[in-house]
Amino acid sequence: MRPRIAFERMLEGDFDMSEMSFATLVSMKSGPNCPFVAIPVMLSKMFRHDAIYIRVNRGIRRPEDLAGRRIGTMRFTSTALVYARGLLQHEYGVTPKDIHWFIGGIDHGIAPVMPSPIEPGLKITLLDKAQCLNDMLLNGDIDALISQDMPDGFRLGDPRVARLFPNPKDAEIAYYRKTGIFPVMHTIAIRNDVYDRNPWIAGAIYDAFNQAKDMALNGLYDTDALQMGLPFLIDHLEETRRVFGADFFSYGIDSNRTALAALCQYVHEQNMAAVRLSPEDLFVPV
Repeated sequence: MRPRIAFERMLEGDFDMSEMSFATLVSMKSGPNCPFVAIPVMLSKMFRHDAIYIRVNRGIRRPEDLAGRRIGTMRFTSTALVYARGLLQHEYGVTPKDIHWFIGGIDHGIAPVMPSPIEPGLKITLLDKAQCLNDMLLNGDIDALISQDMPDGFRLGDPRVARLFPNPKDAEIAYYRKTGIFPVMHTIAIRNDVYDRNPWIAGAIYDAFNQAKDMALNGLYDTDALQMGLPFLIDHLEETRRVFGADFFSYGIDSNRTALAALCQYVHEQNMAAVRLSPEDLFVPV
């Protein structure tokens, strides 16, 4: 089941626990009467330099060149987009207000809605159901696209589309070494009434997810038979350890504090949170 659907069903009372977006967590925790508690399990971490696509031959050679451009996206308030806008603003001086945003489907039309809450003064255009952002990028109707879903134009090798960062891996490693931010995408939430009746459950779930993570990651080091169909898996793991350390996909607040604090800052700056929270505000003790 997709995380968003599972989260909505948890709010309706169907599920006791669900995966959820970190940006949603920060936004809801900043307001009154949040209906759930969260556990510091980082189910998904992912850099988003590789999620920025550009129309070639538009004079976009650096991130700074995105100022004043027409940029498309589908999930404006998603964690990925919050981090991407924070990256552009704090590393390259391009604020969300410097961009004209177009919201719609990536490879096929949808019926988009105006995101709320959003920063006042943003320039936003909603596409109609007959339009999609991939076609607009190929046709030159927009200059760039920020999407966690790879658009067909890039996936199929259309020469009119390229990534803003030609070698995103090198850019992401340099960004991590400079800032200490390894962006966190999803976490685990439990309904308040479940936690109130059984507060021990938070620590038990945290321990269970840590054990599961360790089992999964330790299995990747099997040099007798590779656990994934990636020929250079072991080399990739060794490089990851050199960059991030041995516990490269850690859970908990302390080892993720820099990324969590950055997200709290970005969500507040982008008017998605009433107050700026700290990482400790997000989770129950485990």
